[in-house]
Amino acid sequence: QVQLVESGGDLVQAGGSLRLSCAASGNIFSINTMGWYRQAPGKQRELVATITSGGRTNYASTVRGRFTVSRDNAKNTVYLQMNRLKPEDTAVYFCNADGSMRTYNSGRTYYTTPFDSWGQGTQVTVSS
Repeated sequence: QVQLVESGGDLVQAGGSLRLSCAASGNIFSINTMGWYRQAPGKQRELVATITSGGRTNYASTVRGRFTVSRDNAKNTVYLQMNRLKPEDTAVYFCNADGSMRTYNSGRTYYTTPFDSWGQGTQVTVSS
């Protein structure tokens, strides 16, 4: 199992900034892409930003230029720096990661299997 734990959500005024963090833990062998998605009330979950293990990033057009995604591969952690926040950024923000995990045999050997995990979400509320 691979667990993702987000932190950093809060209530902030429009124009303010927040930084979200998401740490992955468990029997991780490697992580490919890490990213952030969000879901506002009554709406579908949507992509915010992703980053590959090599540092290639992808952003939704609605956040490009205001949000920055980064990661610390040594800590298996992804960050989302959100600047110039708008009320329409209000949502639950979810972290996602995919890669390979170790599954151990009865001995000390293991094999790898793919994983695609989600965090529990963190609330970001932007007041006008």
